[in-house]
Amino acid sequence: MGGAVHAKDLLTIGEVVARSGFPHSALRFYEREGLVSATRTSGGQRRYERGVLRRLAFIRAARSIGIGLDDVRAALDELPADHTPTKTDWTRLSRTWRGRLDEQIDALVALRDGLDSCIGCGCLSLARCRLMNPEDRAAAAGDGARMLPAALRRGPAA
Repeated sequence: MGGAVHAKDLLTIGEVVARSGFPHSALRFYEREGLVSATRTSGGQRRYERGVLRRLAFIRAARSIGIGLDDVRAALDELPADHTPTKTDWTRLSRTWRGRLDEQIDALVALRDGLDSCIGCGCLSLARCRLMNPEDRAAAAGDGARMLPAALRRGPAA
């Protein structure tokens, strides 16, 4: 996060936990993963620059929309190391996911709109569904939720 930092501008792990909502274990994990950094006091206690709160907010937002840690790391690596990121830096970074979010929104709307008729029909079985899966055509495509839009079939976020 860079720059000269005074000790009074550093936060303890407890302060970061209280302000970010992340547990201690998550902060230590994200530090090990290189997503956030901390300095150490002479007694070995972690101290975080205030900018870590923005990074953690970004991580939370990214993870809540299913973006994996590798993608989060790559995005955070694009932020400047020599100064605290500006609004422009954050805006540029978040734009890279706009298309993906639009795709997920469209897929969720389609799923929502399709659930009304499928759940309402009463069959509750794709093997017998005459509307969405006549003659169990989906079975030929293999296991899994093949009828879901591709944006919702991505593997779980790491």
